[in-house]
Amino acid sequence: MNKRIEQLRQQSLDAKESISWERALLVTEFYETGITQKESIPVQRALNFKYLMENKAIWIGEGELITGERGPEPKATPTYPEICIHSKEDLEIFDTREKVSFAVSDKTKNLYEQRIIPFWQGKSIREKIFQHVPDKWKQAYEAGIFTEFQEQRTPGHTVLGDKIYKKGFLELKTEIKTEISNLNFYEDPEAFNKKEQLKAMDIAADALIIFARRHASALAGLAENQDDPERRAELMQMAQICERVPAHAPQSFWEALQYYWFVHIGVITELNPWDSFNPGRLDQHLYPFYKKDIQDKTLTKEKAKELLQAFWIKFNNHPSPPKTGVTAKESNTYTDFALINLGGVTRRGDDAVNDLTYMLLDVIEEMRLLQPSSMVQVSKKNPDRYLKRALKIIKTGFGQPSIFNTDAIVQELVNQGKSIEDAREGGASGCVESGAFGREAYLLTGYFNIPKILEITLNNGKDPVSGKTIGVKTGRPEDFKTFDELFNAFSWQIIHFIDIKIMGNNLIEQIHAQYMPVPFLSILIDDCIASARDYTAGGARYNTSYIQGVGLGSISDSLTALKYHVFDKKNITMEHMLSALKQDFNGYEDLRKELINNTPKYGNDDDYADSVMQRIFELYYNAVNNRPNTRGGEHRINLLPTTVHVYFGGITGATPDGRKAGQPFSEGISPVQGADRKGPTAVIKSASKIDHIRTGGTLLNQKFMPQVLEDETGINKVAHLVRSYFKMDGHHIQFNVVDADILRKAQLYPDDYRDLIVRVAGYSDYFVDLTYELQEEIINRTAHGI
Repeated sequence: MNKRIEQLRQQSLDAKESISWERALLVTEFYETGITQKESIPVQRALNFKYLMENKAIWIGEGELITGERGPEPKATPTYPEICIHSKEDLEIFDTREKVSFAVSDKTKNLYEQRIIPFWQGKSIREKIFQHVPDKWKQAYEAGIFTEFQEQRTPGHTVLGDKIYKKGFLELKTEIKTEISNLNFYEDPEAFNKKEQLKAMDIAADALIIFARRHASALAGLAENQDDPERRAELMQMAQICERVPAHAPQSFWEALQYYWFVHIGVITELNPWDSFNPGRLDQHLYPFYKKDIQDKTLTKEKAKELLQAFWIKFNNHPSPPKTGVTAKESNTYTDFALINLGGVTRRGDDAVNDLTYMLLDVIEEMRLLQPSSMVQVSKKNPDRYLKRALKIIKTGFGQPSIFNTDAIVQELVNQGKSIEDAREGGASGCVESGAFGREAYLLTGYFNIPKILEITLNNGKDPVSGKTIGVKTGRPEDFKTFDELFNAFSWQIIHFIDIKIMGNNLIEQIHAQYMPVPFLSILIDDCIASARDYTAGGARYNTSYIQGVGLGSISDSLTALKYHVFDKKNITMEHMLSALKQDFNGYEDLRKELINNTPKYGNDDDYADSVMQRIFELYYNAVNNRPNTRGGEHRINLLPTTVHVYFGGITGATPDGRKAGQPFSEGISPVQGADRKGPTAVIKSASKIDHIRTGGTLLNQKFMPQVLEDETGINKVAHLVRSYFKMDGHHIQFNVVDADILRKAQLYPDDYRDLIVRVAGYSDYFVDLTYELQEEIINRTAHGI
């Protein structure tokens, strides 16, 4: 990287994360005017968005090439009181907590206390959710059976398609006005509501143009006062770009990047849409501009790379909004999960890897920033050179890019009802979640604690932690004569709690659709304009609600232990097992050793254990899949944890696999930490025994000793491992390449290892920023050789 990029990168790394009062105050000011009594809710939301974009502070950094910030300066993080009101206590926690803290100024605290909290008390979406969900939902939530993604956030775990690279917002406004003129007020009972939604989109489109032109004016002003002629010319060019985009379609590589960035700021200013909004197939979207500019000699490869590096820095300037309570335990990180997709296949199904793909891989390696997250889509049509280039970045211990199976993703999306063309242009967002980019509203609704359900089953419907009966009475486990009887009881509990979860999901979706529409985001996603419906209300072409299952390895090993010892070998009685679990194995050390060392385990290509795992997968899939949501779509399953496997383990007692109370569960579809003893090939063979094609994403984490990838022979072997797993329809695999001794030293001397990055779940993070429990979980993962 050149000197400019080095300086911008270091400034981004050095900037302190803080809470900004700006957005919360502007939203409060807007609603204090009483506009809520004069306009429909969609129009209110659009006018509020326009007020934000007209009044947000403009920040332009010295030497930057892409402009626009979420807050009034880098890493100044806004809050969203209309969604979740942070209390005075929350602000104090953010300011003082050891991990993932945010500086909170006295001004911010005073504004919250005197204006923001008093105005929004009783009006936030979070309060509406907890007012309307029934007691059985609250009890299951409080017991840690599941979490709720939209408790402190809003719908929007989605990715942009190619629309903005073809159309400017003035053209989109024309489309909106055409749809308004075509409304049939004689025969369509929804015509008035559609008009209000389209009117809101039109206002929101104006808002982003205004925001961009405010930047154009500021840049022109800076240029007038700039003594350096080279920087003056640069500022004038940036001003011209901001005057053109997003009002008009981009015509150059630089314009395309800046256009996207204004859109990104717009989406995450309108609402906090679970953070992960991103450009998706970046190499595909930008390649036509890159190729044209290179041919026209208006762009050099060096300048293109510099612009991409500057683009990367903008992502790193934006920590995820602060989280508290259970939401923090799900993913307490600064990372906002914007996942750049590279490679894969084209709309026609051809190899999509191009020159820009390799340049972007170079940028990922050289910038070495946590944000944006990056991944490579790998198809059988992609060359091995491409996969090996990605592995040479991974071997540095960065944890990026993660690796995805394009051919599996396409099959998954087609299986869900997407067209083959839309599926090929899709990919994964967030951690591992599949979607049709630019055409789908796919919402993560929360994590589901599968091992906790076994604990409820073994206590005949009672949660032993709270002492409350929250499940169904499926019988005393001591009375079960066969493993099938136990599994049937477990199945009834799963169905019971999935029913509660989906009932809550549908209620919460309706609350967001009614009270918190997103007219700006709706402009960007096909077919919201054509249907005149909001993104939250089924306007997108495809609408999916995911429930993320957690702890597959832990529940598989637990049920396997019961089957193997209690029902098949009969060397342990159910009474003895239940007593040991109740005592957290204190006084039952020999039994615990037997469970850990002399029991079949998932992850070792052992059909005894893996067949139990397959049975659990089928149960969970059938309990969730195709259940309708409120947006005209269906519920689907994912198998991923982020960091919730630590929280879920923390509120669950001892389990029959030998795990002690409070310890983390397995993460993703990975085996229990340390249970995979037959090497990485055995792991992928076990993991491939579930049908990934029927999911919307699975996460497999593996840890390698650094020497495995130190030469070309090792790179080739890991490449073959990935290709083999993908031939078996595996969805995703990612690697930590790190020495456990280094991680132990980082625990003891964190100041000496501030730059140490590890792969956590579907994201990378600084090791020293992780909680001790999560650090231990990563250390305890099996480190493989080949």
